[in-house]
Amino acid sequence: MAGANAFRGFAVDMETLTARAFGATHERMLRQMADAIEVLSMRSPFVLVLEDLHWSDYSTLELISYLARRRESARLMIIGTYRPVDVILAEHPLKRVKTELQAHGLCRELPLERFEEETVRKYLRFRFPNHQLPARLRQTIYRRTEGNPLFMVNLVDYLVDRKTIVEEQGAWKLHAGLLQIEQEIPANLLQLIETQIERLSSDERVVLEAASVAGMECSLVAIAAGLDMPMDWVEKQCQELAQRHQFLSLAWLVELPDGSITPQHRFMHILYRDVPYRLIPPMRRSQIHQRIAECGVAIYGDRAREIAAELAMHFEQSRDWRRALQYIVQAADNASHKSAHDDAAELAKRGLAIVKQVPESTERAKQEITLRMILSVSLMAVKGFASPEVEAVHADGGELFRLSDPSSQLFNVLYLLGLFYIVGGKIRSALEIADQLLKIAEELRDPTLAMEAHRAKGATLIEMGRCSEALEHFNRASDLYSANRHLPYTLKIGHDCKVLVECSAARALWALGFPDTALDRMQNGLAFAMELSQPESQMAASHCAAELHRLRGEAVLAKERASEVLRLAEENGLELWIAFGKIDLGSADTELGDIQHGIEQMEQGLAAYEATGGQLWLPLSLCSLADALAKAGQVQRGMAAITRALVMAELNCDGFPQPELHRIKGELLIKGVDLARANNVPNASATSRDRFAEELAQAQACFAEALLIAKEQQTRSWELRVQLSMDRLAQRQGSPVHAQLAESYSSFSEGFDTADLKEAMTRLKGFCESASSAAGTVNRDAAKGARV
Repeated sequence: MAGANAFRGFAVDMETLTARAFGATHERMLRQMADAIEVLSMRSPFVLVLEDLHWSDYSTLELISYLARRRESARLMIIGTYRPVDVILAEHPLKRVKTELQAHGLCRELPLERFEEETVRKYLRFRFPNHQLPARLRQTIYRRTEGNPLFMVNLVDYLVDRKTIVEEQGAWKLHAGLLQIEQEIPANLLQLIETQIERLSSDERVVLEAASVAGMECSLVAIAAGLDMPMDWVEKQCQELAQRHQFLSLAWLVELPDGSITPQHRFMHILYRDVPYRLIPPMRRSQIHQRIAECGVAIYGDRAREIAAELAMHFEQSRDWRRALQYIVQAADNASHKSAHDDAAELAKRGLAIVKQVPESTERAKQEITLRMILSVSLMAVKGFASPEVEAVHADGGELFRLSDPSSQLFNVLYLLGLFYIVGGKIRSALEIADQLLKIAEELRDPTLAMEAHRAKGATLIEMGRCSEALEHFNRASDLYSANRHLPYTLKIGHDCKVLVECSAARALWALGFPDTALDRMQNGLAFAMELSQPESQMAASHCAAELHRLRGEAVLAKERASEVLRLAEENGLELWIAFGKIDLGSADTELGDIQHGIEQMEQGLAAYEATGGQLWLPLSLCSLADALAKAGQVQRGMAAITRALVMAELNCDGFPQPELHRIKGELLIKGVDLARANNVPNASATSRDRFAEELAQAQACFAEALLIAKEQQTRSWELRVQLSMDRLAQRQGSPVHAQLAESYSSFSEGFDTADLKEAMTRLKGFCESASSAAGTVNRDAAKGARV
């Protein structure tokens, strides 16, 4: 009721003011409008928001000025928004009103801050709840809009309208490539910027066009070269634009490689550069590109590689194909060295398109091989080593590779092909490639190539279960690395050889029964990876460390390393390592007791890894999943996973995990019997008992097969695990035989703090105590009989 009375009172006040305003003078109108607003503020604080003041009429500005100057108290705040550029261009009276009010301390100007990338992430999460948008979309939107709130909201609206971002089954998804989004300009923003360009003088438009060709940061030297105009004339136009805060920022001085000093501007936003660029006629744009490129080559001289990407772009746009190819090879190589694999892949693809425009020659063949190598490396990093896209790179260049003489380039290509084979599960083919690499390195007498060839051979042998031979090659590679660190490193794959050698040697050493030495080598590799700050080397080392800690029974440390893999992989957008990170993290969670969540993580990681075409380490990962499923009581699913792992390992000649695969299959059979007995007891039929006995016999056969393989491989750590499983089974059957477990345990000289060795010690100690107790009972009984 009180609210209704207040509303009626407000209506009466407004009617009275309206009646008074009819036929009032201009001054009286302002006073009465101010009175009306102050009446509103008497009941509660009043905020008056006036948007787009750059389009306001003079009466609105008079009212703002009048209200600001009134001395009467009022709980009133006026917030106005405007675009400074439009005010300056149109010479709008708002500029004078704002200046006067500021001079008397009657208003404050608050420039709208640009969003940080994290704010863009929060906006997307709020705008698209339960979304499945890739993390790199946030980065792309931020980079495209540079955090400008108006541009960001408009771009997101545009992507929704264009069905680039769509909602499917309750989740928002991306239906376009990120490169396409990089090139999008919403129509309303395009029209807004074009209108601003139309208001410029003809000289300013000409300079703005050349500046847009020069790039986001454009020196006066480049702009003047592109226009073939005097520097002072160019400087005058740029300075006028910058002083109006229109398109260009204020200049700063930079020193060029030839020692000269030049002012340099930056476009205030990437869209302010893109729109003028699109408006330049094609032939004129091509000419400007050519002049700027020639100027850059002349100024940078021997240091032209530093701006190779820029030069490649200019020569490409001017259709100077020979020089475009020269610099795009350098640019792709630069990006690959920085682990900027998306950029490197894009540059390499552009380069391969340019190759077709250049006449055939020996030099062109070398450049094509280099581009294919860089593309292969980058795709392996981003998509996975066994990605079909990687295979296509080698297939398309197959004839070129076959006709090439032994060289470091041919070695690089074959090395990458070997990686493709081994990760794709074609281990025998990878071994043949490794032998070819050793032969080429020997012919070229290149110790750095020999080092990589030995590493490749060792990596292949370890997957075949030939760990002792693998370790010999790893140690040879390590010696070559230490002796030849001063030589130029010709193989560019994103991973450091020393890191891979130490981590791979650690895997071999653990399997051979040296858990502590393995940990030392692993820590060396991990420390060196951190020192190098190479994301791929860090992820590879962390992944191997997670596996080693898990095998040693150190689940907390395994989780730490797995989390590091996932963090680095997501930061760098590398799908392969995101998959491995999830597998590692899920395995660690399972060991720590969070079994269901661990299983879900592992299944997500395995699905993502298989999507890359990879099969390397898949049997061992499936083995871990099967073990986790057994712990969760999901024996049938676990048996399906281990059966698949065994088939895959046999098909791919993947010998390393085979003892563990057969052992876990035996454990699953035992788990199945336990669950069946729990469900059937106490009414187990004779048929059920026979089936249980048969399955336990099958488990014993699995352990026997695992033990046979482990002994053939001389992998004592796998053998100890099998002996533990066999001992547990024998104990439950009432016939414990500890001699074999004791023999396996006694073969170790280190690693006694690891989980398997501690369990073995506990079992053997318990047996000894039981035997001692039994012997004591026999002696007491004998003494009692003697007394009788």
